[in-house]
Amino acid sequence: MAEDIGAYIKHDAVDLAPTGEGALSGLQFAAKDLYDIAGHVTGAGSPDWLASHGPATATASSVSKLLAAGAHLVAKAQTDEMAFSITGQNAHYGTPVNVNAPGRIPGGSSSGSAAAVAAGLVDFALGSDTGGSVRMPAGFCGIHGIRTTQDRIPVDGVHPLAPCFDTIGWFTRSGAMMQEIGRVLLPDFNEAARPAGLLVARDCFALLEDGPTAALAAAVNLVAAHFETRRDVLVSEAGPDKWMPHFRTLQMADIWRSHGAWIEQTKPSFGPGVADRFATCATITAEAEAASDQMRDAVRQRMVALLAGGDILCLPTAPGIAPLRETPETALDDFRWRSMGLTCIAGLSGCPQVNLPLTELDNCPLGLSLMAAPGHDEALLALAAAIAP
Repeated sequence: MAEDIGAYIKHDAVDLAPTGEGALSGLQFAAKDLYDIAGHVTGAGSPDWLASHGPATATASSVSKLLAAGAHLVAKAQTDEMAFSITGQNAHYGTPVNVNAPGRIPGGSSSGSAAAVAAGLVDFALGSDTGGSVRMPAGFCGIHGIRTTQDRIPVDGVHPLAPCFDTIGWFTRSGAMMQEIGRVLLPDFNEAARPAGLLVARDCFALLEDGPTAALAAAVNLVAAHFETRRDVLVSEAGPDKWMPHFRTLQMADIWRSHGAWIEQTKPSFGPGVADRFATCATITAEAEAASDQMRDAVRQRMVALLAGGDILCLPTAPGIAPLRETPETALDDFRWRSMGLTCIAGLSGCPQVNLPLTELDNCPLGLSLMAAPGHDEALLALAAAIAP
């Protein structure tokens, strides 16, 4: 079945038995093909990267922790090329099937991880999130997903995209299991007290397409029942989508630092869209990066102040449901930019964010997200377990 939906890589077979017993005993998982497994080449969704690199000498610490807790790694999951996309499409390896929205993209770049969990191939899967690569596929595939606080979980042994934004994340079909994975992976895990207030990000909901508003409003009401208070807020007076160009500038500058030398030396064959984005990365100036870095500081201060009392922010995961698989690249690029007006908030601020699969539109999953102050991942996991167990 894995081959039927294209969730797993086909150039290598990975199967690691548990190294211990614990809370995850009996569970099977997949890891995005960015996670190093000793003795195996990390492919990063790119045939050229695969061909130009040797086997990893060590296993990523996140994978090792899961194995020690009793979980069984059964496969490596497909990723968008070099993890530089949020659509789930890969010109070289294909697009995993989104079983909960047939005919539509699964989202990316953690496409195979999300598709495998949605299809019931594994109990959970590891992904990574830079600009939405866990949150978008979780929303599109109708499953739980978390982007953790920036730097909360070590990213050693994980192929980078933009280290200044790269974070560990995972997918499950239940909030309770998502919380259980957090108990294993989050250092110094603390059982969270119930947050008092829900903040509904009015300006974020203004970025929705026309159709999803009513469906998400009902989901917000469901979430609000778990809080003592609820109020509308503005994340940004100018609109959070105005922060997105600064996120892209910082992301692209960091991407070129990480991969520019390899690209210039190897001259890899990138797929449509990916090639253009890498070319843009090479043009970011130090002056532009410095200006955007100042904006990142301002965004962090704003979000920390907004969430300082332990309140939780509620916002859409994406502007709408997953686009159709045959959507033209130009239309997908427009959807990508609009989506990043929402996803850039957590990236710039370092806040954790979870997607909750609470509603649908046109028989397709429609994601709703909760965001907490940096370091308050446990509060989000507890809420996910309570709201969508």
